[in-house]
Amino acid sequence: MPIELYRDPQHACLMFTDLVGADGQAVQANQFLIVDHGTGAVIDPGGNLAFNELYLGMTRHFSPHKLSYIVASHADPDIIASLDRWLTSTRAQLVISRVWERFVPHFTKVGKTEERIIGVPDLGGRLPLGDSELWLLPAHFLHAEGNFHFYDPVSRILFTGDLGVSMTSGREARTPVRDLAPHIPRMEAFHRRYMVSNKILRLWARMARTLDIAMLVPQHGAPIEGRAAISDFFDWVESLMCGIDLFDDRAYLVPQALIDPRIHRTDMA
Repeated sequence: MPIELYRDPQHACLMFTDLVGADGQAVQANQFLIVDHGTGAVIDPGGNLAFNELYLGMTRHFSPHKLSYIVASHADPDIIASLDRWLTSTRAQLVISRVWERFVPHFTKVGKTEERIIGVPDLGGRLPLGDSELWLLPAHFLHAEGNFHFYDPVSRILFTGDLGVSMTSGREARTPVRDLAPHIPRMEAFHRRYMVSNKILRLWARMARTLDIAMLVPQHGAPIEGRAAISDFFDWVESLMCGIDLFDDRAYLVPQALIDPRIHRTDMA
């Protein structure tokens, strides 16, 4: 069952946290449904592992046939590998960075995406949604080359894709984080590897601080809620060394280790 991140008589934000099996073979992922005055958008709908449960779960709250948008932060498989099935079962348009506009057809049958992709320029924009808007905010290189975050001005939720991710179970992801310090160990390793550089984090944080945000909601793990925790998150990412900040010539050596296909591991001896 989804949890309600926000609801009023005309506007709702729902989060699905546990549609991917808990067997550890695939990373936990969140999917989102936003509805305003009868117009719906799915944010980062996920891969084929999540499609059936998300589609059925959504029907209890909103008719998939009325879905207007599939909104994708970037083009990773855990974001839109199920694109072909969404384009078959709904009339929705895909909203995604222009960087990925000619790559996403590889997820679908020939011709399926024709006239159904809204390519977003690097500077983003404001997408009409019912009587409101969804703000498409630049988040390039956090972690994808063409990447957007999505701000809902009604609920004051910022959907942050892979920024703010924590390694949790689907059950744990249902509980918002209100004290950031003990939560950092669940975020740190992921951000050091998947965020490109501290420069990009600082530029993003400068932009995000100008918004009135009630909750940061990533694609993996738990939301971050409350003024104090959100402010602490901005402070944390502004000082975080990550990605290319941590690489030097030792990461670019001709490899010597043998990969043993029988045990799916590298022999480091």
